[in-house]
This record gives sequence, structure tokens and C-alpha cells, in this order.
Amino acid sequence: MFLVDIFIHFIYQPFLNILVFFYWIDTIISRGHPDMGIAVIMLTVVIRILLLPMSLAEDKSENERRELLAKMHEFEVQYAHDPITLRNETKKLFRRNGKVVAAEMFSFFVQAAIALMLWKMFDTGLKGDDLHLLWNFMPKVDLPFNLVFLGKYDLTKTNFTLNLIQSLMIFIVETAAILTSPYPPMKGEVVRLQLVLPIVSFLAFMLLPAGKKVFVITALIISLVIIIYKYIRRLIQDYTARNVEKELAAQKEAEVAERAKLIEQFQMANQMLQQQNKDGSKTT
Repeated sequence: MFLVDIFIHFIYQPFLNILVFFYWIDTIISRGHPDMGIAVIMLTVVIRILLLPMSLAEDKSENERRELLAKMHEFEVQYAHDPITLRNETKKLFRRNGKVVAAEMFSFFVQAAIALMLWKMFDTGLKGDDLHLLWNFMPKVDLPFNLVFLGKYDLTKTNFTLNLIQSLMIFIVETAAILTSPYPPMKGEVVRLQLVLPIVSFLAFMLLPAGKKVFVITALIISLVIIIYKYIRRLIQDYTARNVEKELAAQKEAEVAERAKLIEQFQMANQMLQQQNKDGSKTT
């Protein structure tokens, strides 16, 4: 019960109020015809902004994570017939890479908390069971909430079309991530991320409410934009770095040429001086 109370009061309740606040904003924008699906999209943008530092941190530790996975695979092959040694070596590996392991665990916790939060919102919360969790200072909205997105998709029920769009978006995002990654894909990564993950996600999300799918689709669109932005930024950085290298190389060549020219001038001056001394000696 303690963990449930923490989840309700520190995760679920604040984001439920934020969602209702966005629903109130949409009421004003739409002139009295709010759409909870639009509010979900707004909430998704806020959550993605909050999670952006974590996403950037994951990018910085991507190389360490890949090295960790490669080492684990190496241990699995090396100690395939010795499970005790495999377990001990894996523990040592995790202790040496505690930062990467902790980051992965935290990311998993955040994703699980968001999934549980959205499931509860659309399964019971927005139907009226959790209205008592709305803060007193929240603006008043007309009840019941309009839970039909775009007048077509009931956010409290599953929807095949949104589920299919979600799986297609997962395929597109994972394909873009692999194609734009500075790291080569690991063994089996292409099949696992581009084929297995979309299919498993389609089956796993089939019975979940459509509100969760709207959230995931929006989050995937934002992820795709971030992937494209990172790729373009890396291209610009690489282009700038190449230009700097070319400028440095050209500057070095110019310095070498200038030094060679000075040496040549010195040699010519020395030769002229020697010739003058010889001529002077002959005259004498």
C-alpha cells in the first residue's frame, strides 16, 4: 500500500490534474467542444520535454551500454556450460558498470510508471472514479469528459486502427534510429527492433485503451523528430569538424611552405655570401 500511495500522490495525481488542465485549455480553444485526445497530446509533449534530459543522457552513455551488452554476450558464449561462473562474472560486470545499469533501471521504472498511469487514467480515472483527486484550485470543466477523440475513437476502449498506426510508427522510428545511428547495428538488432518489436507491441497493446495508443503515437512522432534533429546536428558537426581539419591542414601546409621558402632564401643568401667571399679572395 505504501508504494501505491506514493504512485497515486506523486505521479498519478499530478499528471491527472495536468491532463484535466489541458482539457480545460482545449475547452477555451474549441469554444466549448473539448476533446480529451487533444489534452492527451498536450500531456505527451510535456512528459517528453521532462524526459528530454534523460534521453540526452542515454545518448551519451550509448557506447558504454553497447560495450556492456557485447561483454554479456561474450560471457554467455564463454561460460555457456558453467552457469555459476556466468552469474558471478555478470555480477562483476554490472558492478563495474553501475552507472549504465542504474540508468537502464531508472528508464524502465519511468516507462512502467507512465504506462500504469495512463492505463489507470483511461480505465477508471476519467470515467469519474478519480475525480476526488483533482485539486481544489483547478478550473472547473463540464462533466462527463468527452472521451471520444476526433469524434471517432473512444479513448477508454481498444481500437484496431490506432493500434496498427502505433506499430507502424514503432517500425518507422526504430528504422530511423538504426539508419541514423553513429554505431553499427548489433547482431540481431535489426530483426528485433524493426520486426519483432512492432509485432509484439501490436499484440501487447491490443487490449489497452485507445488513450494509451494516442499517447504512444504522439511520443513516437516526437521521438522521430528528435532522431532527425540529432542526425542533422551530427551532420553539421561532422561537416564543421571536417572544415576545421581542412583549415588546420591548409594552415600547416602553408607554414611548411613558408618555412621551406625561408630555408631556401637563407641557403641562397648563404651561397651569395660565399660567392662574394670567393670573389674577394681572388681579387686580393
